[in-house]
Amino acid sequence: MAIILSFETSTPICSIALHRDGIMLAEKSLDLPGAHSEKLMGMIDSVLDECMLSIEDIHVVAVSEGPGSYTGLRIGVSAAKGLAFARDIPLIAISTLKALACGAKPHVEEAGLIIAMLDARRMEVYREVFDYDLNTISELDSEIIDEKSYSTFLEKGKVYFVGDAIQKVSEVINHPNAVFLDVSISANYVGVLAHEKFQKEEFADLAYFVPNYLKEFKALQSKKNPLLI
Repeated sequence: MAIILSFETSTPICSIALHRDGIMLAEKSLDLPGAHSEKLMGMIDSVLDECMLSIEDIHVVAVSEGPGSYTGLRIGVSAAKGLAFARDIPLIAISTLKALACGAKPHVEEAGLIIAMLDARRMEVYREVFDYDLNTISELDSEIIDEKSYSTFLEKGKVYFVGDAIQKVSEVINHPNAVFLDVSISANYVGVLAHEKFQKEEFADLAYFVPNYLKEFKALQSKKNPLLI
């Protein structure tokens, strides 16, 4: 039996879930400014209390590894690593985009493809393409979207888009095989995928694991004082 505590903090949504052997016991999500830094620890306590468990009952910690918000990922990964280190339990890292694809899967035909995407800026997205079994068809990358994007996939069959970038993408891509799914990111999907990795003993290295920011974080230099950032 494995009880997995999962964090999803790569987007403005802060989400915590608890699974036992791949079955969700409880989940809490907040879409509030500052939720990651102010509410995360309280949400963990709330989920554990709801299930009448304590932190000592947790066997594994799972966390979304990105891509996504620099601040959100930093907070979530730091909390997950700290808990795993303190409890001397394994840490499992899950791709944010694969977690989104996992959430989309119940709405997808078996022959369809899933393009999970997160909003970057302007018409840029972080995206990864998966088949129905969540195998990667096109590796994680950033991409500028235009009306011809994914035409090769779309001409072959149904393509399901999921993630917080779909609103702007749906305004550009107009194809009968394009399906835009309203599925929010959740720690539930992180926990489902983490259970699969737990069974294979695919654990992250606590000492060296860092989030996948995709783009290097850059601090802006002060125009008033060039010595400050």
